[in-house]
Order: sequence, then C-alpha cells, then structure tokens
Amino acid sequence: MSFAMLVTMLLCFALTISVAVSIGLSAILGIQMANANMLISVKEMFNSINKFPLAAIPFFILAGNLMETGGISRRLIEFSKSIVGGIQGGLPMTCVLTCMIFAAVSGSSVATTFAIGAILIPALLKHGYPRPWATSLQATSAELGVVIPPSIPMILFGVSAEVSIGELFIAGVGPGLLIGGSLMFFVWAYSKFKGWGKNDGDDRLSVGQATWQAGWALLMPLVVLGGIYGGVFTPTEAAAVAVAYSFIIGTLVYREIKLKDIYGILRKSVLSSAVIMFIIANAGLFAFLITRAGVPGAIGQWLQEVLQSPAYFLLGINVALFIIGMFIETGAAIIVLAPILVPVAVHFGIDPVHFGMVVVVNLAMGMITPPFGVNLFAACTVARISLDRIVKDLIPFIAVILACLMVITYVPQLSLALRDLVYAR
Repeated sequence: MSFAMLVTMLLCFALTISVAVSIGLSAILGIQMANANMLISVKEMFNSINKFPLAAIPFFILAGNLMETGGISRRLIEFSKSIVGGIQGGLPMTCVLTCMIFAAVSGSSVATTFAIGAILIPALLKHGYPRPWATSLQATSAELGVVIPPSIPMILFGVSAEVSIGELFIAGVGPGLLIGGSLMFFVWAYSKFKGWGKNDGDDRLSVGQATWQAGWALLMPLVVLGGIYGGVFTPTEAAAVAVAYSFIIGTLVYREIKLKDIYGILRKSVLSSAVIMFIIANAGLFAFLITRAGVPGAIGQWLQEVLQSPAYFLLGINVALFIIGMFIETGAAIIVLAPILVPVAVHFGIDPVHFGMVVVVNLAMGMITPPFGVNLFAACTVARISLDRIVKDLIPFIAVILACLMVITYVPQLSLALRDLVYAR
C-alpha cells in the first residue's frame, strides 16, 4: 500500500498535478487498497488542520500583504539602504537586509519575495545589475522569511513533531543571522569583483531621516518578537497582533491602505492561506496512513542500522532532504517527514529543536531550487523573466546557503545557545 501511494504521488508530480492534489489522490488510493471507510479521509484531513498553532499561518500571510500595501515594506527598504546602500554593492546588500527585517514579521518567503522584490528588482536593474542575477538574489534573500522567526515552516514542524514552537523561533535567530550575514558578504564581494553598483548610494536618505520615516515599521518586529519571547502572547496570538499593528499603521499612520484596497488584500490572503491549508490537510491524511502502515518505524530502524553515528545520520538526512525539497513543497514535506525523522534524531542524541533547524533550512532551499521552487516562480513573475535564464546565476547563492547549512548542522550551539539562555532563566 505504501509503495503504491508513493508511486502514485510521484507520478502525479511528473504529470504536473498540484502538490496537494497529488498527495490527496495517493492517500485515497491507500484507503481503497486497505478497504477502509472513506470517512477516514474526512476525519483525518479535519484533524490535520484543527490545531490552534496553525491559525498563525493565515494571520502572518495577511500581515505580510498589509505591510506590502501599507507602505511598511518600502520604508524598510529605505532604512536598509541608508545603512548599507552607500558602498559599492550596497543595493543588493539592502535587498538581503530588508528581507531579514521583513521576515521578522511576515513568516512567509513568498510574501517577502513579492513585497520586497516589487520595489528592489526594478531598482537593481536601474543600477545596472543583470536581470537574472537580481532575480536570483531576490529569490534567495526571501528564503530568510522561513528561517528568521516567526516562520510558517517552523510552526508546521512544531505541530507535526510536537516540539515547542517558541523554542524553534528562538533557535532560528542564529541560523537566520548566519545566512543573512553570509549572503550580504557574498553579494558585496561579487559586486566588487564584477564592478557593479558603483552608484548604489544615489538618492539614499540619511540614517536619521530613514529611521524617522520607518520608525513605526521598525517597531513592528520588536512588538511581535518581544511579545513572544517575553511571554506576553503565544506565536499564534503574535500573528494576530501583527495583523492589527500593520493594519493600524497602514491606515491611520501612513494612510496608504484605502478602503478599496481591503477587499484585494483579504482575497489575496485567503487564497494563499487556503492553498497552504489544503496541502496540510492532504499531507496529514498521507502521514496518518503511512504511520498506520508502520513505515516510520521501518525507516527509523533502517536509518539506525545504516547510519551508525549522529554525524553520518545528519549528513544522510541533509542529502535526502535537499533532493526531496527540490520536488515537494516545503510545508508538505515537513508534515510528512517530521514525525518519521524526529524520533530517529532523538535516538541519536540530537536535540529536536536543533534538528528542526536543520530540516527547515534544508527544505527551505527547495524554494530556490528548480524545478518547483516557489520563490523562483514568484521572483521570475516580478522580474518578468523565464526560470531557465536564472539557473546559472542561482548556483553561487545555493552554494552559500549550503555552506551555512553545514555550519548549522554540525555546530548545534549556533541554534541552541540562545534557546538555552532564554529557557534557563
């Protein structure tokens, strides 16, 4: 049954059927082969999404769309440009830094791609950066949206593996800063090498002026993350706070959200949320069936026999997740794989929070690797360029994140030091 489900899912992928439908069809086939009651599908799909932490997902998506329309993202760009935009290569560094700040509220890499890319990709082109390179930069920088907390994939991992979402959020700070800093150094060095961006400082505001204009926007991550880490509200409640804050700032302070914009914002947010929730529901049914079939235990036992040490286990998992992430949507992969892999990781003495960082960062690369990288499609849509034209420029960015992933994998204190400091209090 499990083999037939897997083959069916892969066949559907090959036929370019959507991820959610592919997983759902394979699960229904499994129910039929097991001669089980079809009502199981309804029950398990409902149970998969009937979890309070998942309510954060539509709220964070809505917050990201409100930030984009309300002028918050534009002010964050001006602030970032005032800090790093005055040097050669400062504009691509601005892209990375802005995505880091925006990610601290939106939780979504796709939302980050559209909100920041719509402004910065045209600016990069205006300053002479090649279109394929600018597109690759934006897609890669937006990946920070799922590494820097709050993060939708971290919420999914926490729910699926029964790991504290608050601890995952805290653990994501170190890896997020490592990847962001590495990307900023790379784009600066590459721009110097290519001779690009000598006029990146044109039209740049002073730090004081940019900070004053973006003050309310910069306060938003402090309110959201400070509330979570300070124990004022849960991650789910923080998402609702982010929506309320971005709506108030966009309508009453910046006054860029008009009454006519609200319907479009809500419609866009509902559609994005529905897609994610449909994937979660189908992936939950799939995971339920393979768990009942004993697949997680069999895979866990096989991994323990083949990979004799934690180091080899982590290396094998990284290779497998990198390949899986190229073909399966990040959220679906986490929901299916986390319940299988976390018990094996714990058997090897690996902290589940650290393992969560490895899984999230690795599968997040699937967002920027062909053929199904959602960030690539979003960035290509904004830049009006075909996917095949950016693959060559994308490779160095992937190499940088792979190097960071190896550090995150084998230096667990990068993820756990801040977590241990906070929870030791």
